[in-house]
Amino acid sequence: MNLKKNDIVQITIEDMGHNGEGIGKIGGYPLFIKDAVIGDEISAIVTKAGKSYGYGRVKDILKSSPHRVEPLCPHAGPCGGCQIQTLEYPRQLEYKENTIRNHLKRIGGFENPPMEPIIGMDQPFYYRNKAQFPVGKDRDGRIITGFYAGRTHRIIDNRRCYLGLPVNEDILNRVISYMEECGVEPYDEETGTGIVRHVLIRSGFSSGEVMVCLVVNAKSLPSGEKLVERLRTIPGMASITISINRTKTNVIMGEDIRLLWGKTYITDSIGDIQYRISPLSFYQVNPVQTRKLYELALEYAGLTGNETVWDLYCGIGTISLFLARNAGRVCGVEIIPQAIEDAKQNAALNGIENAEFFVGKAEEVLPQKYRDEQIKADVIVVDPPRKGCDEKLLETMVQMQPERIVYVSCDSATLARDLKYLCGNGYELVRVRGVDQFCQTVHVETVSLLVKKA
Repeated sequence: MNLKKNDIVQITIEDMGHNGEGIGKIGGYPLFIKDAVIGDEISAIVTKAGKSYGYGRVKDILKSSPHRVEPLCPHAGPCGGCQIQTLEYPRQLEYKENTIRNHLKRIGGFENPPMEPIIGMDQPFYYRNKAQFPVGKDRDGRIITGFYAGRTHRIIDNRRCYLGLPVNEDILNRVISYMEECGVEPYDEETGTGIVRHVLIRSGFSSGEVMVCLVVNAKSLPSGEKLVERLRTIPGMASITISINRTKTNVIMGEDIRLLWGKTYITDSIGDIQYRISPLSFYQVNPVQTRKLYELALEYAGLTGNETVWDLYCGIGTISLFLARNAGRVCGVEIIPQAIEDAKQNAALNGIENAEFFVGKAEEVLPQKYRDEQIKADVIVVDPPRKGCDEKLLETMVQMQPERIVYVSCDSATLARDLKYLCGNGYELVRVRGVDQFCQTVHVETVSLLVKKA
């Protein structure tokens, strides 16, 4: 197809890409079009035309898809947070389940993956217990906060996100009014000047506790007592801190956390397990679906009370402690020292004595302990970052010969790659199920069960 930039075409959207773009074809030539959904008939402007495929943007919707819905958020298009909010929720779930299945087929080589129905939410909004809002100025010099536009560092002025809790808007209003009254400037990425970089808000769904942490480009917060005075009256407010980050970096949080008021942590529960959450803690952002995710992992693990379980990439021990009450012994591994300290504190908080935690890279700790200490495992649980598991780790897992491997994944492409390795080395994939942790976005969690071949 001989398309070029700025051409205008009419096209019907037949599929969706991994970033939530609509996909249509002109004479067999695929165009990826942002903000289009399956079933739309549109006119589109070509923004880039390569040899094999191109990109475009919607000019006009000629006929709306029956699956298109009006988004709750007026910023759903330009904001980079909700890529598929214009797609009705049942079709979002179908899209995510198909994404998992297609990755397992195409990358993993599984002709007929043992898929189970995806677990969705009854209410797919207002589910996030954590939000990070960048702070800056608009062209008129007014202090704003919100979210970055997709693939940019331009802030969209928006204090009401429909994925987060309503209390967030109240908090942001009070933070901005404090900054305006006290002359506290937002951070400027280009010059490195200014003070307030981000506002982190965390909430405990079960406890009702709220945490606010301002990330600042300074050793202290000017007139911090006035901020405390504004925030402490919010129902549930339990922790007000600052995170000092004076480096010119895209990393949001600094390592130095200083208390302004209340506690340095809040608590929350998943099932009957309590967790302490600090500003730096990794903790799943959707507690409703997290419980379903962990219950599914527990079901797949098939514990009887006697097993030794290794939980790799354990974070603050969220899955480890969930498994511990049904296992003989649980060993968790995590690279972040503070997370391991949190895990140990969480074990003590819940009176769990059969969980042990180790600091280090999973691909280094497990091989070393297997080689030097001949450790064993009946069940191995892995919950790696998006890049998946290191092959050295997969190799050690195979050598240890656990009866079951439970693989929790936030990226079904790398999951498929790793499952292909494990199934090529003595394991069989017997169950796979998606859990929609990130409604309105393209991301999906997946839990898989592998068993050792007889």
